[in-house]
Amino acid sequence: RREGKQPQRRARREAERAGGGRGMFVARSIAADHRDLIHDVSFDFHGRRMATCSSDQSVKVWDKSENGDWHCTASWKTHSGSVWRVTWAHPEFGQVLASCSFDRTAVVWEEIVGESNDKLRGQSHWVKRTTLVDSRTSVTDVKFAPKHMGLMLATCSADGVVRIYEAPDVMNLSQWSLQHEISCKLSCSCISWNPSSSRAHSPMIAVGSDDNSPNILAKVQIYEYNENTRKYAKAETLMTVTDPVHDIAFAPNLGRSFHILAVATKDVRIFTLKPIRKELTSSGGLTKFEIQIVAQFDNHNSQVWRVSWNITGTVLASSGDDGCVRLWKANYMDNWKCTGILKGNGSPVNGSSQQGMFNASLGSANTSLQNSLNGSAAGRKQS
Repeated sequence: RREGKQPQRRARREAERAGGGRGMFVARSIAADHRDLIHDVSFDFHGRRMATCSSDQSVKVWDKSENGDWHCTASWKTHSGSVWRVTWAHPEFGQVLASCSFDRTAVVWEEIVGESNDKLRGQSHWVKRTTLVDSRTSVTDVKFAPKHMGLMLATCSADGVVRIYEAPDVMNLSQWSLQHEISCKLSCSCISWNPSSSRAHSPMIAVGSDDNSPNILAKVQIYEYNENTRKYAKAETLMTVTDPVHDIAFAPNLGRSFHILAVATKDVRIFTLKPIRKELTSSGGLTKFEIQIVAQFDNHNSQVWRVSWNITGTVLASSGDDGCVRLWKANYMDNWKCTGILKGNGSPVNGSSQQGMFNASLGSANTSLQNSLNGSAAGRKQS
């Protein structure tokens, strides 16, 4: 058995050497069988389960087998309109999903394993635990808070309101209370929690907008929780982001004293937010940041629809209307470069005409399916 694994290990080492030690990833195409545009793909914490949602009003759950194949294990109608986003809660809260839709609702789902009789024993099914109906317009994004905050959920809607809910009893997911309502005064398209669990960092949420109104210029706002007022207040606005924002993502923070934020707009932009002081005002102390743009790439030559970080916050993946997923990584000088490109069919792209470094062996296990997102957000306006 050990002898049989020797060639595999040798091939893996050779691939890692060829890829600068970064290893080799294989892209697979998956027949998702959705009947309309796929708008979102979400992996669970361990990367062995996946959820997809679509304008066909359904959510599908996929499980990865031992041989690496993905199998659809559940599919059901979730909303009465296009489903924009789907997201997993941390597994310590169970197998829990949240989805949001054009039908103005967000829904929390829980997987239940049958125990009642022999026929259902060991079989699982997804149960609707609650429907959040506070929004008067399309709910455009939904995200669970970092697990150290407890079981909390944020939604944003086209009317410019971010709502934060909490489940006071994690054993009873039918009970959710609305804790905060944040009026952003511009149409919201996406949100991202700051995942930092450091006590030095207050809870923080970034909000992106795809508002095309001529009087709305800055499209990214940062809100921070104020311990004194027990409310969220606007801490910063990214004044340089004036184009519609489709996605936004804080990088996981592993010991950094500052924050990294990726923005998907007509290009890929990466910002650093370095705390400089607490603003001492009558309303309490909000953090002020030194905001710098450290990278801006228009390699997609088109709209960028999704940005997503790896678990260490060192590699950023982006997908665009060009049908490609690109990987971005910073070197020791903090210069960001493109380190990999894959097309929707899983084939690498010749990187000779691209800026920065290129490594054809790099990819992402979910790129083929995630590329189905490219251009899908354009369907929002039509749905």
